[in-house]
This record gives sequence, C-alpha cells and structure tokens, in this order.
Amino acid sequence: MAAEEGQVIACHTTEAWDEQLRKGNETKKLIVVDFTASWCGPCRFIAPILAELARKTPEVTFLKVDVDELKKVAEDWSVEAMPTFMFLKEGKVVDKVVGAKKDELVLKVGQHAAAAAAASA
Repeated sequence: MAAEEGQVIACHTTEAWDEQLRKGNETKKLIVVDFTASWCGPCRFIAPILAELARKTPEVTFLKVDVDELKKVAEDWSVEAMPTFMFLKEGKVVDKVVGAKKDELVLKVGQHAAAAAAASA
C-alpha cells in the first residue's frame, strides 16, 4: 500500500493541490476534498470521521485543504462554508456535502466508492 493510501493528505501549497488533482485524473480515482479551517469547530468534529473513512476506503483519495492557507483554491472551487466536502472524478465535481454531516458524508463516500469500483471492474 502506498504511503498516501488510507490517510487524509493535507495540501499546504497550490503545487501540492495541483499534483494531487493530476494524480487523480491519471488514476481516475475518486477524490474527496475536505475544505476546512483551523478555527472551525464542526471541522474539528468531523476530522476523525474523515480519517476513519480514509482508512476504510483506500481506493478513494482523501485531501484536506485549509481555506485560509490556500485561499485561491477555495475561491476557485467556490467554497463558501466550512466544512465543505467535494467529490471529484477526473477533475469534475460529482457530489458535495456542506457541513459536518457525518451520516451524509459516510453514505456518499460509500456510494461513490462503490460506483467507482464498479466502473473500473
């Protein structure tokens, strides 16, 4: 298993963000991006849940972007609330969860991971 599988990858630079998107496009893997902020209470609540999802679904790439650190990325993706979870497939948004909605997040990760697995089978 690659070091990046099974964990949430924090993108601290636009270069790191671009690199992860490029990798996602090449591998056609589902990417779930957590747009978060250090001052956001609900973001801290949902972080361990996202980490657990990353461990359970290594076929999905999980990224974390701090909106204060990468303002341009957050603006480019029209993020208006934290946390916002974007589901990306080949560079396109295929779904989104706004807010620390554990059940909805778990459900959508499961749905999209299953769909991605079926498509690649």
